[in-house]
Amino acid sequence: MPVHKTAVLTSSHDRLREAAKDLFADRGYESTSTAAICRLAGTSQSQLIKHFTNKQGLLEAIFEYAWEQINPAVRLATENIVSTREKLRVLIDMVLGFLEKDAAIRTLFLLEGRRMRGDGHLIVLVPGFIEFIKMLDGILKELAAQGELAPNIHPQAFRSALMGAIEGMLRDHMLARSSRFPASYAESDMRAMISSLLSLCMTK
Repeated sequence: MPVHKTAVLTSSHDRLREAAKDLFADRGYESTSTAAICRLAGTSQSQLIKHFTNKQGLLEAIFEYAWEQINPAVRLATENIVSTREKLRVLIDMVLGFLEKDAAIRTLFLLEGRRMRGDGHLIVLVPGFIEFIKMLDGILKELAAQGELAPNIHPQAFRSALMGAIEGMLRDHMLARSSRFPASYAESDMRAMISSLLSLCMTK
């Protein structure tokens, strides 16, 4: 079971968000009831409806809050870096570091973030995620304009391939911890693989 920290939060909005994050990561989104979330948060269903409308609204709020922590930090860290390659490296390192520190949000990003729901929407497409994509695409466009991206590589295709590779490695690594899934590599191996992928798509 996860270690819950909802008791230190005073706002019912924040308690509900953090309780849902812990329970979704521990039990899965589909298997978690709103009643269980309210019990853990020490509040009522009416408060959940008031703040988030429903369970899907809670999941979206969890993702949006995470991006609200990531995006300003990445922007601040990269805004004064001259080298575009270094901007990309710092962005990747910061996102990986954030996910390494928060096991619950890492689980949700990897197992729930892009899962298709009954209404056909991709839950991960919250405004904060779109903002992050624009920031990453901006860096990749800079690389292409500077001639540092291989001429046959479309920046957005590169972005999709890079993000897919990172998500895949993180997901398999996480699954290996709780099952017999064959992914015995370390975090250092993941970073080495990412570095190799970047080198393949960039000019010397």
